[in-house]
Order: sequence, then C-alpha cells, then structure tokens
Amino acid sequence: MITRADVEHGALLARLELNEEEKELYTRQLGKILEYAAVLQQLDTTDIPPTAHVLPLYNVFREDRVSGHLPVEEVLANAPDREGNYFRVPRII
Repeated sequence: MITRADVEHGALLARLELNEEEKELYTRQLGKILEYAAVLQQLDTTDIPPTAHVLPLYNVFREDRVSGHLPVEEVLANAPDREGNYFRVPRII
C-alpha cells in the first residue's frame, strides 16, 4: 500500500512541486498500479521463458553494403547555412 508520505517523498526526490489535489490523485493512482502489480505476481509463469522482447527477433540489423550517395548539391539544397560543400553550424565552444 502506498501512502501520501510515499508520494510526497517521491515528489521531493524528483523535485516535483505537487499541490494537495495532485498528492491525493497520485496516491490513489499509484495504489491502483501496485494493486494490479500484486495481481500479476500471482500468475503462474513457471513454464514461460524469460524474454527481452515479445517478438522472436534476434538480429534485425542489415548487412553493410556500399552504395551510391546523394550529390552534394542535393544534400545541401535545404541547408540553412553552408560553406562550400559543408554544413555551417554555430560554434559550440
């Protein structure tokens, strides 16, 4: 069971400023979430293997291939600022 003090503590750690109405709302909502999590913990999962993804995907990367590239003028056509064949960007440092 989550208490109002738990919500206030979480808000303090997250640097959130909550009003009284929000504290009550979040206490109820988080309580319902934890109740549902408790229901899920009662499920028998002994024959279900652990997974990292719901789909049986193992490697979705494509093989690297050398291919053609766009012409410089086409690439820089919509650049807001350019210098020669390069994008011009603001100095960071």
